[in-house]
Amino acid sequence: MVDACTAIILGAGKGTRMKSELPKVLFPVLGRPMIHWVLDALQAAGIQKKIVVVGYRDDLVRSELNGRSGVEFALQAQQLGTGHAVQMCRELLEGVNGPVLIVAGDSPLIQASSISTLLRLFASIRPACLLGTLAKDNPQGLGRIVRDAQRRFLRIVEHKDASPAELGICEVNMSTYLFNAIDLLWALGKLKNVNSQAEYYLTDCPQLLLEAGKLVEAHPVLKACEALSINTIDELAAVESKMQELGYACTS
Repeated sequence: MVDACTAIILGAGKGTRMKSELPKVLFPVLGRPMIHWVLDALQAAGIQKKIVVVGYRDDLVRSELNGRSGVEFALQAQQLGTGHAVQMCRELLEGVNGPVLIVAGDSPLIQASSISTLLRLFASIRPACLLGTLAKDNPQGLGRIVRDAQRRFLRIVEHKDASPAELGICEVNMSTYLFNAIDLLWALGKLKNVNSQAEYYLTDCPQLLLEAGKLVEAHPVLKACEALSINTIDELAAVESKMQELGYACTS
């Protein structure tokens, strides 16, 4: 039996590199705002409660998603990092005891089958945190999954902070997390912004839980297509091409 899951979709950013005044998650992909593809995958995986973190032009995002069932909103008025974005959801997570899935709103190729696999693993393992990862031949710019000699998860290291040895790691973090709700709230309360960006990083939460003696695992269950997210016009074209190859229907 899989506990009811709550999903958090990170969607507060402007997406400056998209050369548009639209919030990034509203940029059309195959004729639809990209966040709809993400929400479709969550719905197909059986997730009913979905919290969308909004920020830049939140009025547009709220209006676009007004007709979608099970969608609530959390406002991130200042963009102070991914951890800060999830902190803005704390009130909506009160009373939640099951798993909390956190995904990026700019990844329309997220697969319902991958989410279902992660939910089944979570129900079996019962960890504080489970990361969905994948192996990527050219992981430029992506956070690496660092493991110990026994292949147990140790931490996520960002590309810019990685040592030469760590840059050789092909297993990458794709911002797809399942947390036990209570453990997530605890870790969010421990986050600090002592870094070059003065931001609160969600990627610090798994390590905080591990250091507290909690079970944290990373499983490379995501599909290759899920490595494609959208930050630029070129990446948008690559995602649309892959979606058409996979049989997604254009709605424009």
